[in-house]
Amino acid sequence: MGILLVYDVTDESSFNNIRNWIRNIEQHASDNVNKILVGNKVDMDESKRAVPTSKGQALADEYGIKFFETSAKTNLNVEQVFFSIARDIKQRLSETDSKPEDRTIKIKAEGEADAAEAQKSACCGS
Repeated sequence: MGILLVYDVTDESSFNNIRNWIRNIEQHASDNVNKILVGNKVDMDESKRAVPTSKGQALADEYGIKFFETSAKTNLNVEQVFFSIARDIKQRLSETDSKPEDRTIKIKAEGEADAAEAQKSACCGS
């Protein structure tokens, strides 16, 4: 439903891997999966920062996804990231939920077969 693409702001190679991860998502995930780019470890000393905020924001803008900077250590923006992706997923699902009957689960009584199963049984002798 949703993917957080997280890189370490003190490690440029982790940031450079984001494009590869997005290619993998495009190849293997649903087309409409929600994505958020997250630069983590902003609690680190500024002298250790290898990826400026502007570079992270530019990449997010390029892919049309949201961008946050966080610190898992100090809990900065962590909750906001999860709430944001949850809201985006909920919004997408409500927009694509065209018919209530699409969400209906049909349960058959034991021994009851639908028309396709009955036809298959009759034609195949099983």
